[in-house]
Amino acid sequence: MFIEKIKNNGKEYLRLVHAVRKPNKNGDMVSTKKVILNIGPLDRFDDGQPDFLNRLKKSFQAGNPLIPSLKPYCSAEKPSETYRFSFQEGSPDCLGHPKLFAHLLLERILEELGLNTFFSSYKNFTKLQYDVYGFAKLLIFGRLLNPASKSATVRQNEDYYEPILSTFNPDNVYDTLDFIHDNKDRIIRRMNTNLVKKAGRSPEIIYYDVTNFYYETEEPDEDILDEEGTVLEKGLRKMGVCKEERKLPIVQMGLFMDDNGIPIAVETFPGNTLDHLTLRPALKKNIDGLDFSRFILIADRGICNYMNLLHVTDAGNGYIVSKSLLKSTKKEQQWAYSDADYISVNDGFKYKSRIMKRTVKDENGNPRTLEEKVVVYWSRKFQARSERENKKFLDFLKKLEENPENFRITALQSKSLRKFFKKECVNKTSGELLDSKDIRPLIDFDKVAEYKKSMGYYQIVTSELTMDAQEVIDKYHGLTQIEDQFRVMKGDLDTRPLFVRTPEHVEAHLLICMIALVMLRIIQKRIIQSGLIPIDPDAYWSSGLSGCRIQTALNKWKVDKLPGELYRFLNTDDPDLKLILDSFGIDIPLKLYRRLELKNIKTKIKIFK
Repeated sequence: MFIEKIKNNGKEYLRLVHAVRKPNKNGDMVSTKKVILNIGPLDRFDDGQPDFLNRLKKSFQAGNPLIPSLKPYCSAEKPSETYRFSFQEGSPDCLGHPKLFAHLLLERILEELGLNTFFSSYKNFTKLQYDVYGFAKLLIFGRLLNPASKSATVRQNEDYYEPILSTFNPDNVYDTLDFIHDNKDRIIRRMNTNLVKKAGRSPEIIYYDVTNFYYETEEPDEDILDEEGTVLEKGLRKMGVCKEERKLPIVQMGLFMDDNGIPIAVETFPGNTLDHLTLRPALKKNIDGLDFSRFILIADRGICNYMNLLHVTDAGNGYIVSKSLLKSTKKEQQWAYSDADYISVNDGFKYKSRIMKRTVKDENGNPRTLEEKVVVYWSRKFQARSERENKKFLDFLKKLEENPENFRITALQSKSLRKFFKKECVNKTSGELLDSKDIRPLIDFDKVAEYKKSMGYYQIVTSELTMDAQEVIDKYHGLTQIEDQFRVMKGDLDTRPLFVRTPEHVEAHLLICMIALVMLRIIQKRIIQSGLIPIDPDAYWSSGLSGCRIQTALNKWKVDKLPGELYRFLNTDDPDLKLILDSFGIDIPLKLYRRLELKNIKTKIKIFK
């Protein structure tokens, strides 16, 4: 594990990575790097002393990093204790390669989610001629333990203590993807029903956000048209705004999450679908049929326009969403920036609220009246962060304002300045910049001043008129957890690269990744609830062991076969693995085991308290 520096859009960032070997699409093992933690911008931590990066690396290796938040990641692994047993049956030497045992814990989680009975019943109902549940387990376990292509994942069957499939046709893996796609809604409903019953899920708060995944291909999918040119089916892989800033076709994914940070459902969309156009279809397909009681939807301002909010309130539900101050009316801005009526929590945080009536139009163009609570707050911490992140841009604007004649503007800077253009300089139909020899006269410096003034201020609107303003803020900040879901899916679970192509298989693949993420969160939640480790509220999930550390620990949980049908466990003294076992109350005494004793371990595992 080591620290490296990368550049993104000209800015230097730090991240924690480690080298791993994994199979490529051809099944060959290749070396690559796995991101453990995105530390943040280099300039945020640089103490100004010479050679900061090398000093940081050395301090991390020594176990006393210059960045305190890295401390949990730099503890050196303890060497496993080596021992030999002597018994009458003969030599204790290993008869074969140690096998993974962690899948017994993962099987218990799937059973508690009700997926074992779901797949078994549907196999009998549909007269499937292959072990569809076995293939599903391989795909889900592989995503958690050793993410790889579908064919490589099937080949991992023999890596488990008890092979999940006794006999199989590798082609059935794609039949399984078809089955998962066809039964997606039923699978999601079964999981959520059991999470409500057994884990105490109370979906009073539902978070929603959108991300995307890019493909290696440069050719987007074409739409299927009828003879008259009407779109019958949209292609999935489309050019759109890629989160990784790749100029490649992408697929959009919407994710719902509950207040405990456990995913509820996923939905896929063509890559060129705008974020706000995903919400209503996703709600109708995934949430409306779950028989949830009234819930409050929390989402980002780019997703929730008022047509979407009306859809939510018309169904008897509520919302909490952010709203840009810069796009608000002058009257709303004046109220927000005025010092009157603010409640000061401390020197670095203040807030105020009011109830307003707003006239909006529904999807049919009819005027509707919405009554909502508006909450505005200012944070010194957020202001400092905004100023720090935008320092170069702010310095550039200052130089441009002070010396407009002699300051050169690059094409990239011109793009960044677009939001400060005067209205008359932009074509209202196409959105393109009108012809001009000099961009400086196009800058509206009143907008620049508003932009600077808005730093540190945030505005939230909600249908919950009686909810305390502080609670509104706290609930909205929970949306940051969904960003962590995306990071885990893209990092620890290696959702991308997408080794499947058809829309059905892509949707099935993303559902498999979501199930794996649910299982990972259940493990993390159980560790956090155990009280065995201190919890950092600002790094909630990682303080309960990061996804990568859980993956590494579970891969160490292995069993060795010895002569006389005896078995011994390996690595159970590993700190991370021991923490997982202790959290679930799994006791593994240092001794030799008979086969029946190994099976009994699984039956004693309690997933939910």
